[in-house]
Amino acid sequence: MVPKTTRPNRLLLAVARLSNEVGADDAPALPGDGLREGIIDDLRARIGDALLETHIDPNDDVWARVSTESWRATGLALKSAGFTWFSFLSAIDWMPSPYGKGEDDPTADPVEPDTEIVQGVAGGETRLQVFARVKDLDRHVGITIKADVADDQPVIDSWSDVYVGANWHERECHEMFGIGFNGHPDLRNMYLPTDFEGFPLRKDFPLLARMVKPWPGIVDVEPMPADDDEDTK
Repeated sequence: MVPKTTRPNRLLLAVARLSNEVGADDAPALPGDGLREGIIDDLRARIGDALLETHIDPNDDVWARVSTESWRATGLALKSAGFTWFSFLSAIDWMPSPYGKGEDDPTADPVEPDTEIVQGVAGGETRLQVFARVKDLDRHVGITIKADVADDQPVIDSWSDVYVGANWHERECHEMFGIGFNGHPDLRNMYLPTDFEGFPLRKDFPLLARMVKPWPGIVDVEPMPADDDEDTK
């Protein structure tokens, strides 16, 4: 439970919304989030400079980016700090798809694809990032941790001996994104044939089925069949 002193004051929220009466520079600052600020301070004390960047949405959520080399140490630190419940681990490819979006109209004039890579909250320096979510069940709070993965050698340490549940998630991440996990006991494919080439969740993997038949929603709709009465007219 968030202490009462960290809950947003409704009066301050109301005043802040009156943008036509109070300028942005004059609006009173909302209270901080002592719970999540404390979590970041504790993590920084445990891993030091390996904590690269953080982002807090007050009274809502918290993110942190750590160095690639400290990934396993961060998992151990969080578990020691009370984050014993493992939620998930996955990856994201921040590169815009060179094939456009699946919902784009294939009959429209082609548009030059956006090539800018933007890594989202807590920043980043690489195209691929690994991220994980863990929770402290006693304090009812979670944190999302992420780390850059080198473009030329996408490898990071495994969490499988820190959080047992990470085993399956790392196998899926390895199969779909091509990211290696040092120390994982068994990175065999779960879904794809062992001789499958490519990584389906990377943005530069061509989804040929979508090129032949765009999805979702862009299909030729057949007219409804006419009523028998209309056929006789």
